[in-house]
Amino acid sequence: MITLNDAKRIIEAAEKKAAEIGQPMNIAVADAGGNLVAHVRMDGAWLGSIDISIKKAYTSRAFDIATKDLATHSQSGGQFFGIHASNDGKIMIFAGGIPLKQDGKVVGAIGVSGGSGDQDHAVAEAGAAAL
Repeated sequence: MITLNDAKRIIEAAEKKAAEIGQPMNIAVADAGGNLVAHVRMDGAWLGSIDISIKKAYTSRAFDIATKDLATHSQSGGQFFGIHASNDGKIMIFAGGIPLKQDGKVVGAIGVSGGSGDQDHAVAEAGAAAL
């Protein structure tokens, strides 16, 4: 189970990484049900990325996969082509969403948006490592 304290610790680690790379981010943490536990919009982070970060966390938890990996499989001709249109538009297939695991079990997810795909993924990894 992801508690608010867990979410705060995850976000703090992600914020630290975002500051290190000089890219303000939106960082969302979802619980095992894909529900938002906490969100932070760093100073200067894009407004449009608020929604994207939350949806990346949801997507990662809904399918228990990093969104960058889902993106690879959802291209034209891929096994998940068209998946972004499912779940009432809540699916994001950009890098930056990572499942959160405890004892090998997915207990939530982090979603990060505000930079390049590589930046978003790196910040999400830093946050996930704090769990």
